[in-house]
Amino acid sequence: MHNGGYAREDVLVDPVWLEEHLHDPALRLVEVDVNPLAYDEGHIPGAVLWNIYRDLRDSGYGLVDADEIEKLISRSGIDAGSTVVFYGYGPALGFWLMKLYRHADVRILDCSRDAWKAADRPWTTEVPVPSMTRYHLPEPDHALRADQKAVEEAIGESNVTILDVRTDLEFRGERFWPSGGMEPGGRAGHVPSAVNQAIDGLRDDEGAFRSAADVRHVLAKADQSAGELVTYCTVGSRACTTWFALTYLLGRDNVRVYDGSWAQWGRMAQTPVETG
Repeated sequence: MHNGGYAREDVLVDPVWLEEHLHDPALRLVEVDVNPLAYDEGHIPGAVLWNIYRDLRDSGYGLVDADEIEKLISRSGIDAGSTVVFYGYGPALGFWLMKLYRHADVRILDCSRDAWKAADRPWTTEVPVPSMTRYHLPEPDHALRADQKAVEEAIGESNVTILDVRTDLEFRGERFWPSGGMEPGGRAGHVPSAVNQAIDGLRDDEGAFRSAADVRHVLAKADQSAGELVTYCTVGSRACTTWFALTYLLGRDNVRVYDGSWAQWGRMAQTPVETG
């Protein structure tokens, strides 16, 4: 399907493949976004919506508990043998979550919503009602996740690189949210000792990942760091995209995601914050 020189070619599906397999009984399609507006205006037929704030985050912006995740996966019609394909605003976040819970066949559509629609591929406003499954979550793969305590312990450690993949303005503390706003009671800035690695340029104009060589160039700071990497952003989407690119496209080991990211860290009273 792909020949981008990636460590793993099988985790990306191109639009032609997906259109041909839309009605496969084992396929489950999930759009991941921060609100329902785009999905409600139209989506790929059969896709369910995972709303990052409503479905994946608790009130403190941490990952919802395993019971909630199990219910979400079950009502999405996913079982152990499903091929789960993610697309939308934050497909890598969905991919990471399923891999955290060791699902075998997870993939990302290698184009944007807009590119899919612009190519006049199947599109609908009809909301599917999948058959409920009884998905059983196994123990998570702790090698993929760093919690707030782990990040705090990694500050200044020579064998761990904390990778802040937000924009320069967010990193310097000039904005809390990517949209430009600040957070009442929250603090903008970055985790002390974090390295800023913006990820603009990972994808082309169609929303497809660039070649492995180009991805390596964009993620140069991360690629050159020895030891373990911990990625974070604001709500986890960019952090998971970086984890996906490093782990699956470049074949890098020892990459973890701080899924609470800045939305959690910057709203806590006692966490250390640097600006500038």
